[in-house]
Formats: sequence, structure tokens, C-alpha cells
Amino acid sequence: MPKRQKFPYLLGSKWTAQQKIYGWQHFEVANRKSQGRWVYVEMVAACDPNVRFWINAKLLQDNSQWHAGWQSLQEIKALAEKL
Repeated sequence: MPKRQKFPYLLGSKWTAQQKIYGWQHFEVANRKSQGRWVYVEMVAACDPNVRFWINAKLLQDNSQWHAGWQSLQEIKALAEKL
């Protein structure tokens, strides 16, 4: 029986960062890799495909840093006020 992949649904998903990263807030998961018990995802800026970085997939579960989907500026500000 093959080993079950962690976070298989992340590939192609869209995310909004609470703070700008390299000048951008909207990202898409372009790749994923497993290293031992950890899963990493490659994030690509929606407006600049040259902006790429790898993060631990667990960080995407932290609502103070990331939100699923692309949020508008008004939604980002409203979410920041709630935190």
C-alpha cells in the first residue's frame, strides 16, 4: 500500500499573505515536496512569476500569516482588525 501524501490538495491553491512578501500579497502554490515528515510548498506571486520562495506547508494553517484564496485589500484590512 503506497504511503499517503500530506497536503495533496495544495498544488494550484491560491493564498493571501497578511503582510507583503517581496512586495506582493497574492500567491499560488506551484510545487510541493516532502522531506521526511515535513511538507514544503513553492509559492509564486500572482503578478510576478519571478517571485518564488519555499515555505513549510504548516505555515499556511496560521491565520495570522495566511488566508486561503485571494482576498481584496478591504478584506485584508477587515481581517487584520479582527486579529
